[in-house]
Amino acid sequence: MKAGSKLKSAVCDTEVMVIKGADVALECGGAPMAADRPAERAAINPAFAEGTKMGKRYVDASGAVELLCVKAGAGSLSIAGVALQPKDAKPLPSSD
Repeated sequence: MKAGSKLKSAVCDTEVMVIKGADVALECGGAPMAADRPAERAAINPAFAEGTKMGKRYVDASGAVELLCVKAGAGSLSIAGVALQPKDAKPLPSSD
C-alpha cells in the first residue's frame, strides 16, 4: 500500500485513503480491498461487521498502517484477521 492511494471495499460502501502504508493486505468486512470495486459484492463476514465512520483514522497495533475513512460502510477494517482500531485524537494544550 502506498501513501495517498484509495482502496474500496468488496462487500460494502467503505472507501479509505492510505495515510501511512506497509506491504500488507487490507481487508474490509472480511474480504480484501482493492483500487476498484467489483461488479458483484461479496457477503460481509459477521465478525467484521462493526462498520467504519467517515472522517475517522484507523491504525494497526504497531502503528505501521494508518488509514483515513473517506466513505463510511458496514464492514470493519482488518489486516490478516486482526481488526484495526480508530485512532484517538490528541488532546490540545490548554490556553490558560
